[in-house]
Parts: sequence; C-alpha cells; structure tokens
Amino acid sequence: MSGRGKGKTGKKSVTRSAKAGLQFPVGRIARYLKAGKYATRVGAGAPVYLAAVLEYLTAEVLELAGNASRDNKKTRIVPRHIQLAVRNDEELSKLLGQVTISGGGVLPNIHQSKEGTVTLSAHRRGRAFRVLSEVHS
Repeated sequence: MSGRGKGKTGKKSVTRSAKAGLQFPVGRIARYLKAGKYATRVGAGAPVYLAAVLEYLTAEVLELAGNASRDNKKTRIVPRHIQLAVRNDEELSKLLGQVTISGGGVLPNIHQSKEGTVTLSAHRRGRAFRVLSEVHS
C-alpha cells in the first residue's frame, strides 16, 4: 500500500464560492463558460470575477426593489417593484434599456405639455363643458 497516501483525512472540501466569499456558484458559472464556447480556454479567475459581478448586480436590484416594495407598503417583491427599481435608477436603466420585464407595467409619466390640464371621459365632457362655461360667464 505504499505510495497511496494516508487515506481519507476527514477534511471538508471548500467550494470556490466560499473561498471567494460569494453566494453565487463559481463552479457552475465556470462550467457554463466552458460549455458556451465563448473561448477555447477559460482562466481560473474569470468565473470568480463574473460570479462577483452578477452577485453585485443582483444585490443592487434586490435592494432597490425592496425599497420600492416598502414604499408601496408590500412585503413581497413582485415584477412591478423590480421594474420601478430598474427604471428609476439611471445606470441600471441604461444597462437594461432593451430588456422587457414581464408583468412590470410602465412608469408613471405625465408629459410636461399635458401638466396642469384635465382630461375628462367622453360621457362627462358635455356636462363639464356646461359647468366650465357657467363659471367663465
């Protein structure tokens, strides 16, 4: 049995994510980079760096979406809160400019030329016109 080592030492394996202090899976990202044929070879630091960037962006979006959900007095983050968080942040909005968030809705926006004007539904226009004409008379 010479040359075979000392057998199992009971040492627990440490993931690359734990070594880097990350929550995102470095090993899985490395596997995806290799399988994706982005390059013939992938350096050891590339998946760690990419995992760190993805984790940072996710934390940023989650923090802003959490603030949006708290502003709306909700305890659960829904796609609407993510949409509001991303579109109200200048840098994230630029990064995700061409991205459609399903179920996110639109940002509330009143055009400046329309500001201060009142729009009325069709069935109320006649009555509103009479009221306005009486006021101006």
